[in-house]
Amino acid sequence: METDVRPNLGEDGTLVIRARGGEARGYPDGGVFAWKGMPYAAAPVGARRFRAPQPAEPWDGVRDCREFGPIAPQGQSPAVPIDRAFKIDEDCLSINVWAPRPDGTPRPVMVWIHGGAYCLGSAAQTIYDGRHLAETGDVVLVSFNYRVGALGFLDLSAFSTGDTVFESNCGLRDQIAALEWVRDNIDAFGGDPSAVTVFGESSGAGSITTLMTCPSAEGLFHRAIAQSPPATSVYGAERAKTVAERFLELLSIDPEDAGDLLTTDLELLVKASDDLVNEIPTRIPGTLAMAPVVDRDLVPHYPVAAFQKGYAHRIPLIIGSNKDEASIFKFMKSPLMPVSAQSVEAMLQLLADDHPDISATKLAEIMSAYPDHAKPSGALALSRDAAFRMPTLWIADAHCRHSPTWVYRFDHATPMLKAARIGAGHATELPYVFGNFGTLNVDPTFWLGGRKAAMEVAGRIQRRWLAFARHAVPAALDGSKHWAPYEEEKRSTLLIDSADTLVSDPDHGLRVAWGNDVMGFN
Repeated sequence: METDVRPNLGEDGTLVIRARGGEARGYPDGGVFAWKGMPYAAAPVGARRFRAPQPAEPWDGVRDCREFGPIAPQGQSPAVPIDRAFKIDEDCLSINVWAPRPDGTPRPVMVWIHGGAYCLGSAAQTIYDGRHLAETGDVVLVSFNYRVGALGFLDLSAFSTGDTVFESNCGLRDQIAALEWVRDNIDAFGGDPSAVTVFGESSGAGSITTLMTCPSAEGLFHRAIAQSPPATSVYGAERAKTVAERFLELLSIDPEDAGDLLTTDLELLVKASDDLVNEIPTRIPGTLAMAPVVDRDLVPHYPVAAFQKGYAHRIPLIIGSNKDEASIFKFMKSPLMPVSAQSVEAMLQLLADDHPDISATKLAEIMSAYPDHAKPSGALALSRDAAFRMPTLWIADAHCRHSPTWVYRFDHATPMLKAARIGAGHATELPYVFGNFGTLNVDPTFWLGGRKAAMEVAGRIQRRWLAFARHAVPAALDGSKHWAPYEEEKRSTLLIDSADTLVSDPDHGLRVAWGNDVMGFN
């Protein structure tokens, strides 16, 4: 592959990079350059809808990379604020790069995978702006869009015919295609393709824990950071087929006519997808409508089980969760997580139905770890642990047997977030990781103060994440608390707050109550 950097900046201060697809013009952004909206795959439209991504066509001339590309088709949700100035289009498979001016010295690469419950989100969200991390850490920062909702995570493969083929896990396949683009092109931007760290939050982190068990993704990244991964939200083909049947029903399409989906109006697809997103977790608390599927092809095993069997890629891993994950779902009245005592009890019963081998005694042991489960706080804790904390611990216990592993719990919350009873809720660590506070139109984060402490916490997190990307060890070289690796004997966990604290097995009680048998929906 021919890649090089033109030796001189343009008269307007721009920088043109020659990569595999063609020449791309980047623009100054603080102390780095940014290239936005580059295609990493062909538009997944027409006959390519619900299919694996295909290589992007090379372009002629110099492509202007000033603006983000269109965001993936999705509905509106207050949980994931999207600037509606951005165009929504199926032709959404684009990638963005922030990098210091290439100087011949390869830099570590950090690739961000955004979250949004597999149905929302975009790399263009302001909170994910990569300038600060690229500038502060002297790294190459990459983000990208992938298909979400029905277009990315609805498994219609059971309805394939000789004339129409539907493929599973299209969103995951997009992510792999983006990582292949990084492998093949990032050296042109000054990045080291042999030092790629993937990091992501929520479904982005769940994507990472799944990709770590996908044979086709092995070697595309060399370290991983999984922030609050819903790692057990990966379902079997039977459940996925049931959801797909309901999707067809919402569109009044007979299963034998599933091929009509290739020409169905996009707005109708998005509407049916949104209906499913709200309907499924309401009907079956603790489940998502669309998520990665164990298709025995791209995803050969349930990811957490694969970790426990030693099948995961043997790379350094940082993994953790937030102290009050479930609070934000209650605050926003989101159906995506059960937050009432009634819905949490229903979730446990449905889990038991899915796992007939789990005894009533075991369920009683789990419930005994939450003596106030009938109260809102107890219900939130139980839901949090089922969705995030226990999957994190199951993965950490397994992965540390053969690969360097570090576990954290993010406990920090500003006075305002504490007053609002959100605390260290789901996704509240994001501005600390990226250094991008104040990205909401109305941001109450510091209404009651706490900015100085938050900046200090953010600095420590960024230094650790950046050190991990560079050295494969999250060592902050500024005298911050030493972060010992996680091992089954001590289970050292870094509690991230106004001051970092290294604690041995802080979740011992609930870990023992839940046990090692993975409880997730099949």
